[in-house]
Amino acid sequence: MPGGFTVLELINTASQVATFAVVLLAAFAAIVQLRHLRASNELEALLTLTEQLRGDRLRRAFDFVQTELDARLEDPSYRAVLSRLGYVDPDAHPEMEVCNWFNEIGTLVKNRLIDQATFLDLFARLVTYYWSRLGPVVAILRRERGAGQYENFEFLAQLALRWKAEHPEGSYPAGVDRLALEDRWAETDAPPR
Repeated sequence: MPGGFTVLELINTASQVATFAVVLLAAFAAIVQLRHLRASNELEALLTLTEQLRGDRLRRAFDFVQTELDARLEDPSYRAVLSRLGYVDPDAHPEMEVCNWFNEIGTLVKNRLIDQATFLDLFARLVTYYWSRLGPVVAILRRERGAGQYENFEFLAQLALRWKAEHPEGSYPAGVDRLALEDRWAETDAPPR
């Protein structure tokens, strides 16, 4: 073929274009599979966290923080254990279980192993409540250990506070009507005036 491509060159070019198309499709399929795998891994991580939250040991620790921690922190010997360097036994200090749990989650969220938006939608209120309860414990722990102690719990609490400020009424989808609820006991349960 004078001035043009030979048949062999046309076949070679077509073959290269077809190969490129196959590689492009394979890359696209791989990206889709990776997204599905990541979503599956995130779901598994969230389910594991929820399962841990429902476990007896962690539930007891959360209950301790809610009901007994404030009184225990009034004891100087209790605070002394927290303020010195070294291991703090979670059997004697159940609040450590809760601090550790939130710190681990903060690490996962910070490193994008758990989706921040999904986690905060589920747990922002829980995080901020327990940060407010455990902030004094973290302050005592940081006396000797420094600001890095439970920094990922702090990071998570900061994200949760921001999320709550941006969603003061929750994250109910816009444009979806709310269901009417009747609180039959509102007047009965109201504190006396």
